[in-house]
Amino acid sequence: MLLLRCPLPLLLLLLLLLPPDSRPQKLPTRDEELFQMQIRDKAFFHDSSVIPDGAEISSYLFRDTPKRYFFVVEEDNTPLAVTVTPCDAPLEWKLSVQELPEEASGEGSGDPEPLEQQKQQITNEEGTELFSYKGNDVEYFVSSSSPSGLYQLDLLSTEKDTHFKVYATTTPESDQPYPELPYDPRIDVTSLGRTTVTLAWKPSPTASLLRQPIQYCIVINKEHNFKSLCAVEAKLSSDDAFMMAPKPGLDFSPFDFAHFGFPADNNSGKDRGFLKSSKFGRQTSPKPRVDLHRVCIGNKNIFTVSDLKPDTQYYFDMFAVNTNTNMSTAYVGTFARTKEEAKQKTVELKDGKVTDVFIKRKGAKFLRFAPVSSHQKVTFSVHSCLDAVQIQVRRDGKLLLSQSVEGVRQFQLRGKAKAKYLIRLKGSKKGASMLKILATSRPNKQSFPSLPEDTRIKAFDKLRTCSSVTVAWLGTQERNKFCIYKREVDDNYNEEQKKREQNQCLGPDTRKKSEKVLCKYFHSQNIQKAVTTETIRGLQPGKSYLLDVYVIGHGGHSVKYQSKLVKTRKFC
Repeated sequence: MLLLRCPLPLLLLLLLLLPPDSRPQKLPTRDEELFQMQIRDKAFFHDSSVIPDGAEISSYLFRDTPKRYFFVVEEDNTPLAVTVTPCDAPLEWKLSVQELPEEASGEGSGDPEPLEQQKQQITNEEGTELFSYKGNDVEYFVSSSSPSGLYQLDLLSTEKDTHFKVYATTTPESDQPYPELPYDPRIDVTSLGRTTVTLAWKPSPTASLLRQPIQYCIVINKEHNFKSLCAVEAKLSSDDAFMMAPKPGLDFSPFDFAHFGFPADNNSGKDRGFLKSSKFGRQTSPKPRVDLHRVCIGNKNIFTVSDLKPDTQYYFDMFAVNTNTNMSTAYVGTFARTKEEAKQKTVELKDGKVTDVFIKRKGAKFLRFAPVSSHQKVTFSVHSCLDAVQIQVRRDGKLLLSQSVEGVRQFQLRGKAKAKYLIRLKGSKKGASMLKILATSRPNKQSFPSLPEDTRIKAFDKLRTCSSVTVAWLGTQERNKFCIYKREVDDNYNEEQKKREQNQCLGPDTRKKSEKVLCKYFHSQNIQKAVTTETIRGLQPGKSYLLDVYVIGHGGHSVKYQSKLVKTRKFC
């Protein structure tokens, strides 16, 4: 169990680790009623290094200044879940465990060791590392059977001062504070206008099945998608005085919401370095960001965003928020470009630069490419993220190319001095299309990796075991980096669900570190022998896994092969 339910000797050890200004002069007595009252007092955890059981805490990291948190698991074989949410910067964090120091007998008197000696014993031991992560994803550690001991969570931000959140529980099955995502967690763009975009999404099972109070919050901006609501709140507060860094030696209380973007009831802001005037002596006031908006709409699962600018690309994120716990889960974000004004604008392509294109269902987009210098050849590389798109290329009005593109295709056309190229992209009839396109007159400027004609992953049924599967895929004559990822899925996972996740433009940076199997370089001058095999070990018997292979080109752009669903043998 964590601190909230641990016996007095374990509590004393944790209290030793608290900062001096937050630790009482006298340690708690064995008065259980008084002890429980102190625990229920939320101010108990202010500026502390203790993680409470089943409560999410918010805190702050100064750049290059590590922070350590503690909690105790009293009994062996205890379930444990720890979730760390970075806000506005990537984090490095590590979870480790060490055995609790045994109580000394004091020459048979039954007296414990001196307090300072116990503290020294705790802080000098590093413990056994259980899990580590580096990045800005919401990452978690889950174990169905954890050993007893003193657990340490170490966090570090090397990029900048930043906020973060931590949640830990010994009852993950019953708590479930984060809303569950539906089987299709994507946001669909159902209607697109010049100033409006209509979004729809599947409801969270937490609301539809478990009947818990869920509300949905939409975030709209012009820069990028967000991975957590915490990151949104940090961005909203970065340009005003709502969320200033605390002074050294101070920390945020996990329950003091006044310092996390909400109005304060007192003058605490004065003590935390809030700026009151500019260098010219003028009064400054918080200025809301005009390019980032958040709106919560209750439990509806369709919403129309209005007052947008025509011909502008927006990024949309959806968060399901459990109003009982105030904790949230992010849907898979999307982006869309609003319709142009009456006269459709042609997008200019820059030589050698990848451009993102969104096309509504049955819609079309026009692009223009005008090389600045004379050229012998021009290359168009197209990466269709979802369904197939139609591409037409005209040079000075003459049709040179008309093709359907699925996955990655590259077209090389003969150049002509001072020629101008008009590209017409037509979307799929099935739904909205997303793609990336690159045009260049320089033959060595290739951002997309080369692909074989067949991008399927083959699994060898006879080589299946209870703990491993063997797969193979084709490569090319070009030396590229290949990374393979695995993810356990339910037994009822089917081809329709797999198809919904086939966004080839999502790279390995969107995957969890724990899902990575390996990366390797591979090529073969003999195209007939450009095939590689890999055995994936450490799997569970009778479980289904979704395998993905990413090929990463020299320009850093990645393309995903077709996902492969495999299942280990149940009996061996």
